[in-house]
Amino acid sequence: MAKQTIIPFGPQHPVLPEPVHLDLVLEDETVVQAIPSIGFVHRGLEKLVEKKEYTELMYVTERICGICAFGHNWGYCHAIELLMKVDVPERAEYLRTLWHELSRVHSHLLWLGLLADAFGFESLFNHCWRLRESVLDLFEKTTGGRVIFSVNKIGGVHRDISPEVLTEMATVVAGMRKEVNELINVFVNDTSVKNRLVGVGVVTKEEAEDLCAVGPTARGSGVVTDIRLTGNGVYDKIGFEPIIEEAGDCYARTLVRCRELIQSMDMVIEICETIPEGEIAVPVKGKPEGEFFARLEQPRGEAFYYVKGNGTKNLERMRVRTPTNINIPFLVKSLEGCSLADVPVIVICIDPCISCTER
Repeated sequence: MAKQTIIPFGPQHPVLPEPVHLDLVLEDETVVQAIPSIGFVHRGLEKLVEKKEYTELMYVTERICGICAFGHNWGYCHAIELLMKVDVPERAEYLRTLWHELSRVHSHLLWLGLLADAFGFESLFNHCWRLRESVLDLFEKTTGGRVIFSVNKIGGVHRDISPEVLTEMATVVAGMRKEVNELINVFVNDTSVKNRLVGVGVVTKEEAEDLCAVGPTARGSGVVTDIRLTGNGVYDKIGFEPIIEEAGDCYARTLVRCRELIQSMDMVIEICETIPEGEIAVPVKGKPEGEFFARLEQPRGEAFYYVKGNGTKNLERMRVRTPTNINIPFLVKSLEGCSLADVPVIVICIDPCISCTER
């Protein structure tokens, strides 16, 4: 039997955008077990329900994560709207879906850049992040912010988008298609990229289901799961279908995100062209009482928002379960049996967001 060695991975590592620690149990250069440790950036955001009014708490929830800021904000507002039986105007739902899919585009471009950086393709990293800037410019033009938008509110949205700007957004996104396709061609067809991804970190469909994996991580293993099929927004009106790959390796998870990137760009263009006229918000009266939960498909997978009101201006409880949180067991499984050199790529391939995980 080979001698086992335990080496630390993280919390500071060039491939990690945020701190997570793994104790890797090795036999020679093969990982036989990975033991995760989290808790380096705990911020106590859920505790703030005791100090912030329920109408103020949405500004806290969007600070759970900078990349998924809009989605967290929308998920919390949606949970409160369900609890208080608020009917959100159709145009507001279109606008929310538009901004959310733009968030997915910018998140996936950011992730593709981090993946390229993980296997040393620095020029590819820079091209991904250069394109992402065009999306952030659209956010700035329509919401006033590039990271934190504060555009949602309970009952709708704060800002509308004029027909001229919607036309401009569709033109910008359509104009990005050529360069995005060139980027995707590199990730999909380049031999050096495929050598780092194909057959690495394999998790079968049955294992992914048993581990309750979510998002592109699960869909790369053939699991048909996407809250956009059943959740809020207007996805039933724009012909959405989830993207599935069967191989279960890092390459499959990359293919899912590449195809989702194009799909989200198409949905943004369609929404810009078909959004109906109407109000963007309704007045909300009263205070939340009872409990409810909402689910939302974030760029990394299903997020779960639970709220409990007691008839006062402050919620009694607010709980968020984020996709990285539920994908940690999947990560541990995907690391079993891999080479030590493949650990950074496998870790980045679940698109970890540790600030999401640790509220």
